[in-house]
Amino acid sequence: MANRKVFKNSVWAVLAAVLWAAMPAGGDPGDERILLARDAARSGDRNRLLQQAAPTGHALDPYPEYWLLASLVARPTGEADTIRIRDFLGRQAGSWLAERLRGDWLRALGKRGEWSSFAAEFPFMEQPEQDLRCYHFQARLSNGDGAVLDEARPLWFTLFDTPDSCIPVLQALVRDGRVNSDEIWGRVRRLMEVKRFSGARAVAGWLPADQAPALSDLDKVGANPSTWLDRLPVNFAASRTGRELALIALARLSRDDPMGAYLRYARLDERLSPAERGYALGQIAWQAAAKLVPEAHEWFKAAGDTPLIEEQAAWRVRAALRAGDWRAVRSTVEAMSAAQRALPEWTYWLGRAYQAAGNREAARREFERIGGHPTFYSILADEEQGRGFTLPSKARAISPDELEQARQTPGLQRALALFRLDMRTEGTREWNWSLRNQEDRFLLAAAQIALQLGIYDRAINAADKTRNEHDYSLRYLSPYRERIEPNAKSRDLDSAWVYGLMRQESRFVTAARSSVGAQGLMQIMPSTGQWIAGKLGMKGYNVGWLRDPDTNVMFGTTYMRMVLEGLDNHPVLASAAYNAGPGRAKRWKDAKPLEGAIYAETIPFGETRDYVKKVMANAVIYGALFEGRAPSLKARLGTIAATNGDTSNMGMGSPAPGAGLE
Repeated sequence: MANRKVFKNSVWAVLAAVLWAAMPAGGDPGDERILLARDAARSGDRNRLLQQAAPTGHALDPYPEYWLLASLVARPTGEADTIRIRDFLGRQAGSWLAERLRGDWLRALGKRGEWSSFAAEFPFMEQPEQDLRCYHFQARLSNGDGAVLDEARPLWFTLFDTPDSCIPVLQALVRDGRVNSDEIWGRVRRLMEVKRFSGARAVAGWLPADQAPALSDLDKVGANPSTWLDRLPVNFAASRTGRELALIALARLSRDDPMGAYLRYARLDERLSPAERGYALGQIAWQAAAKLVPEAHEWFKAAGDTPLIEEQAAWRVRAALRAGDWRAVRSTVEAMSAAQRALPEWTYWLGRAYQAAGNREAARREFERIGGHPTFYSILADEEQGRGFTLPSKARAISPDELEQARQTPGLQRALALFRLDMRTEGTREWNWSLRNQEDRFLLAAAQIALQLGIYDRAINAADKTRNEHDYSLRYLSPYRERIEPNAKSRDLDSAWVYGLMRQESRFVTAARSSVGAQGLMQIMPSTGQWIAGKLGMKGYNVGWLRDPDTNVMFGTTYMRMVLEGLDNHPVLASAAYNAGPGRAKRWKDAKPLEGAIYAETIPFGETRDYVKKVMANAVIYGALFEGRAPSLKARLGTIAATNGDTSNMGMGSPAPGAGLE
């Protein structure tokens, strides 16, 4: 393996030797057959695939057979094919491949309306996706099970990326009178808000005839809401349809121009009902808050107690936090659904709101609900209680028998073989599937095996799942220290912060590549790499440099130092800049000094918001591992200085290095 040298002169080398003892240097002799079978499957060459399908005792023997059967499920040629599929599912029961093949088979059965066969097979799915759940609803409806509509009704309000299999279920809700015209209009509004225009057109067709809008009008509202609003007829409010189209136009316009939407709303509000005014203001305030428009908080207050979806409620709290209105923070969180209110972020901020009101006992109860975990808000909640983060007791050492038991698990054997063949997507799926419902001892053994083989992301993944016995040296690995620490030290960077960021970026996978092209341990974008090389005076830049771990770490730590210096030497701002760019990190500041935790919570980009929280929490935990004592997260978050009006990108004409990997 490429990373064997990391374990040289280590006791782990003994285990690594045992793990790979049965394999020659190039891997298992049967590897080539698996790769040939994969290529044949990809090209649709069934005859060539058949030539490679005979089992030879290789860990991946089920894969060529699966690839053969996967081509049959949509078009079985007779009962013999069905028998072959059932036989494979029986022999591979409980495996990821069985789950995947069964899912494909159920989709084919659902599309063909073979409901009795579908109903017989569906109970064996362990993790059915939404499209299969809707086929299951259809199967029950075909059998006269009217109670299924009670179970399906929540889909009307939550499902907007609608699989084809769910459309007949939604139609059945309308036919059976389980949704009324207000709820149909509500779904049309929501679909239009999120640009699901074809879905909105379909649902609008289910409205009563006297309310259904012309589909061409829906198209115009979606394409140019400002023009629609500016050309509203004087009597638009005389009909439900006219008012609804105006409301949809206001919601659509607010996504791009909340101030423009508000100005147009102000010309129309007297012709709308109180509920309609609340809806319009709630939409405008939501989009304004997500763009950090200062007026958002007042607009939310003007919207009163209009019903809010979860994302709106979240942004109402964030707008109140930016405004320093703790009473509004409290009332908004208390009005959330029980499930949303129980999320750590809202539990923490509710505790802070109680604290601001002087209700220390109520605050303590909220903080206690989420304390004791290695997460952003849990650490902050503990600090509010006067407790810093402490590493849990380390689990007792994994025994050789426990390691061997994990190593003999067929799913892990397949996963490791797939990683060896650089089939990372399939390997990750096998690995994750094999870890479900496992006990802590198995998870720790799997983590150690992955560590041995340099599969650092899976080592972290396994160790992260333990419930009672923990090993934070596995959860928060620190490989490549001989590369990383000198670079961090030479640039006067906190190693714990560097590791916290790198863990979030790549999970220490040297070959990691994001969907947008960021590469390597520190996920450097090619254009950013070129910019850094120029700043360092390095000639002849080639994107291949980013695949070299030493160069990647040098570039990444150089960029961290640059953004840190350009952003008040504040690690929260620099972390946001690393993910989303320094210009955005500056624009997200406020006209007044802002608590670091509030800045992090109100970052407009959900991905960056989550990223910054995780990087900062990671840094605290790495600090505890490196120094023996955790630094204060609240102190690290500090205060974000007020904006000075300069939202330039500090001359950095490049994107952020990368978006981070999970």
